[in-house]
Amino acid sequence: MRALPWIIAGVGIGVGVTILLFSDAEPSYATGYDGVERAARKTFGWGTKNRAEGKVGAFAGAVKEGVGRLTGDYDMADEGTADRVIGNVKDAAGKVGHAVGETLHDLNR
Repeated sequence: MRALPWIIAGVGIGVGVTILLFSDAEPSYATGYDGVERAARKTFGWGTKNRAEGKVGAFAGAVKEGVGRLTGDYDMADEGTADRVIGNVKDAAGKVGHAVGETLHDLNR
């Protein structure tokens, strides 16, 4: 039962990170063509969503991996490692989405 406080702390930190990521203001696009502007907003939003999911997933995976190693459950530790890697990939995809959204916005100026 020593792992329970760590799990609760991990969930609390994950919720805090999610709130911080979703509280970012959406960039304002004052461009001429609405179709490109809408595409830039959607892409940027998609990137924000994936970054948040990725960071929470990576953190949860790290917690799961740590709990698995502490309890000697190496299957849980391996699942945590996989979750952490998947979270990092989602975060990277979100960064690409942000970059594409900003590039679309810059091209539409």
